[in-house]
Amino acid sequence: MREQDHDRGLSADLDRILAQRATRRQSLRWLVAGVSLPLAGCGGGADRADANFGITTSSSDVATGSGTPVACSVIPEETAGPYPGDGSNHNAKGVVNALALAGIVRSDIRASVAGASGVADGIPLTIRLQMVNVGAGCTPAAGAAVYLWHCTREGGYSMYSDGLLDENFLRGVQEADSQGQLAFTTVFPGCYDGRMPHVHFEVYPSLAKAGNAANRIKTSQFTFPLATLNEAYATAGYAGSAAKLARISYATDMVFADGVGLQMASVSGNPVQGYVVTLNVGISL
Repeated sequence: MREQDHDRGLSADLDRILAQRATRRQSLRWLVAGVSLPLAGCGGGADRADANFGITTSSSDVATGSGTPVACSVIPEETAGPYPGDGSNHNAKGVVNALALAGIVRSDIRASVAGASGVADGIPLTIRLQMVNVGAGCTPAAGAAVYLWHCTREGGYSMYSDGLLDENFLRGVQEADSQGQLAFTTVFPGCYDGRMPHVHFEVYPSLAKAGNAANRIKTSQFTFPLATLNEAYATAGYAGSAAKLARISYATDMVFADGVGLQMASVSGNPVQGYVVTLNVGISL
């Protein structure tokens, strides 16, 4: 990426993505024109099931990654908290806006972008979100964009916390595919005093509109099962989180005290190989 593109932010990412898609479409045209492939035996059904993250949709309800049906409902609106990095507030150096950074549209959010070099440490974590449009019969919300962020394993936030003002890791934007699915590769977040461990996200109607926080249509958070938190925080590097978790609960958390039914992620995996979490996110477009 050219150095001058850093100032173009998400618009530069969007131009790059559109160019890549055009190149892929042209490549497919040449392939179809020059080669005849027997498609019947390609096992497309199995590939599609894997790509669906084990999540299915219907006109009435959707299923979690564990296959358990849940009602198709709009996920609760929650606070963005004091560290959104979406241009709506400041740090000691001025306005904080990760959405203005070239490279912010990425699936792997463990490293900083736009000239910063930090990399977040922690248990590997894959976040898989199934976006559904509640207002359209719970059909996949194809094209919706998600800006997601969370704290480090030590409980700090890039762009805000001491020592992290010049970093922007653990923040990124992704666009839902034709099935309404998107994913992030990150690290398991830590726990800090006063809050249950959580992940923040903002939903935008499209990637093109994700460059301005005024365009967001939903702000929410999700959390993790207590058993997963206890298991993760018994791992080296998370000792401080274990002590803080012992002082908080879902019932006393400022966000989750009114219930976590639509904000509790399904989890598979372990601290050694990493975790995979899935969540259905109901929105109205």
